[in-house]
Amino acid sequence: MSVQAGIIMGSKSDLHIMKDAADVFKEFGIEFEMTVVSAHRTPERMFEYAKHAAGRGLKVIIAGAGGAAHLPGMVASITVLPVIGVPVKSSNSIDGWDSILSILQMPNGIPVATVALNAAKNAGLLAVQILATANADLALKMQAYKDDLKKKIEESAIDLENY
Repeated sequence: MSVQAGIIMGSKSDLHIMKDAADVFKEFGIEFEMTVVSAHRTPERMFEYAKHAAGRGLKVIIAGAGGAAHLPGMVASITVLPVIGVPVKSSNSIDGWDSILSILQMPNGIPVATVALNAAKNAGLLAVQILATANADLALKMQAYKDDLKKKIEESAIDLENY
């Protein structure tokens, strides 16, 4: 199987959040690549990554960034692939709001799917759902995952009701 998804982040310090997306990909058996690409400190690297991502076989990109958080939007402006933005509450963040708004408030024509603050796991799950639209086996795995979530909640309800 070839690499289908990319996980990029503005700084290695974002890895403690972005690893959750990688863990989702591992759970679902999705080949992925992960690297640091900074929109501000390495704009040429960001441009090259985004420009050639589809040609390398990627189908979706998850981009995490803190602070001004331009990485997801800038990557989305270059590639035709869906980009999922993960706002990261970083050390230089304004309680994460700057990251959320920077990723969420994209101009018309440059969409970025945006998950909650630090929600790289949800970004990974959304990427799986995107990939599952063209992969029946992956769709079955996603359905089983959702069925398991439902089962866990039903078991919790029974435990609580019998308390």
